[in-house]
Amino acid sequence: MRLAVVALLARGHLLIEDVPGVGKTTLAQTLAAALGLSFQRIQFTSDLLPSDIIGVSVFKRHESEFEFQPGPLFAHIVLADEINRATPKTQSALLEAMSEGTVSVDRQRYLLPRPFLVLATQNPLEHQGTFPLPESQLDRFAMSLQIGYPSREHERELLLSGGVEEVMRQLEPLLDRETLEGLQGLAAGVHVEAKVADYMIDIAQATRRGAEFTLGVSTRGVQALYRAAQAYALVDGRRFVTPDDVQLVVPHVLGHRILMRDDSGATARRRLAELLETIPVPT
Repeated sequence: MRLAVVALLARGHLLIEDVPGVGKTTLAQTLAAALGLSFQRIQFTSDLLPSDIIGVSVFKRHESEFEFQPGPLFAHIVLADEINRATPKTQSALLEAMSEGTVSVDRQRYLLPRPFLVLATQNPLEHQGTFPLPESQLDRFAMSLQIGYPSREHERELLLSGGVEEVMRQLEPLLDRETLEGLQGLAAGVHVEAKVADYMIDIAQATRRGAEFTLGVSTRGVQALYRAAQAYALVDGRRFVTPDDVQLVVPHVLGHRILMRDDSGATARRRLAELLETIPVPT
């Protein structure tokens, strides 16, 4: 939940890659309920069309004109469930929305609600009937993470509490939309020393120079790292970013943005951890 809040405060989008049944949908619903935001879930399938997500213009006979009917994308938090089951054409319908907060239909642009967060999920173990997200799509996600299985104590507590549905019914909004937007503004104003910004660039350039990488971190990725570090510092109660903040968010911000030439059992996140040990930390 902490990293999901960081992504929201950084005005970014979140990709969760994990096995079914560990709470991905619940995380999105809980985040929306706790912040008093509108929520829509879109189940991505191979026959889903872009218009099923964005909306469609309907002809009104009595007015002799077309009227735009918004799709489920018009919500503050949108759960794109199993996003890799949709075709590339449908996946690409999210690109404009995630980058600019707008959608275009019939040469008209429509603003999406503010704040706007796409929380997408995918199952890392299933490949049949899926369409892997291209690099351009992955780069739109500010952060990626795995939830993992709960601890024994948390799982026992969930069972004895009557299940997640009972907990969800008792949730009350903690913030209103205006307060949340104010917090987003505060996050953007968290101070970053020039040497800490240089540290972020050093990390990104190391992924671009390394012979083991076929794709390094983009400029958009560096910007996402900057904003995520600011948001993490704010969540931690500080108005300045430390190198520790950068190191904590690096795996989640950059891990899905790099491609390894030869995996050989080493994940991108593990390689990032190794890179961090070789880059001088500013003091």
